[in-house]
Amino acid sequence: MGRVSGKIALVTGAADGIGAASSRLLAAEGTTVVVTDINTDGAVALADEVGGLGLELDAGSEADWIRAIETVKDRYGRLDILVNNAGVGSGIGDIEHQTLDDYREVMRVCVDSTFIGSKLAVELMKESGGSIINISSIHGIKAAPHEAAYSAAKGAVRLLTKSVALYCARSGYPIRANSIHPGYILTTILKEWMERSGNTTDIMAQLLDQHPIGFLGEPEDIAKGVLYLASDDSRFMTGSELVIDGGFSL
Repeated sequence: MGRVSGKIALVTGAADGIGAASSRLLAAEGTTVVVTDINTDGAVALADEVGGLGLELDAGSEADWIRAIETVKDRYGRLDILVNNAGVGSGIGDIEHQTLDDYREVMRVCVDSTFIGSKLAVELMKESGGSIINISSIHGIKAAPHEAAYSAAKGAVRLLTKSVALYCARSGYPIRANSIHPGYILTTILKEWMERSGNTTDIMAQLLDQHPIGFLGEPEDIAKGVLYLASDDSRFMTGSELVIDGGFSL
């Protein structure tokens, strides 16, 4: 208990899945969490549960980000932890069949959000310090043939994180930036994707076969990585990739 006591965190895409699990764990360890999501009701409900603040945030909108960061600054005076978790899956979208509009939306929600959030967080954190944690994917390291836009977006998050980390270090800012690369996690998005794809049983069997550990992860498995990178336990890590994938990338 108390690994991040007294800190202020902002988590995007936090009404469900990895974002919700991360918000709950950070709060349990002493953090005041600003829970943000395009699903305002979900964000407020979770914030009430964990004793934080719930805000509407379309993570791909610069105007929404500016409002959220100003709210954090006015209410708390600082930001110690940013978890750029908001993202969107593109469904089945190989390079032949994925539309340009789908591609642009995936990049907006996954990459633009990480860029805007990191940019504004650096400005707020550069005097007092902080940890930026960007949720990429194992497909930011190992491409998926059926996910052209998603692979491109998560790969961009991976290298954007390294650029932020290096810039902050070279600028003398006490800010660390790291990325997390989950394997397939049993979130609402994954379950809905499997249902849309048809034979859930066959798809689950294929996914399990790709994870040598023998099971798929839960959102809480990734939240523990978020807590580690948010805490001083990871004080010597910046620009790193925390792979939590059940052996998918082996």
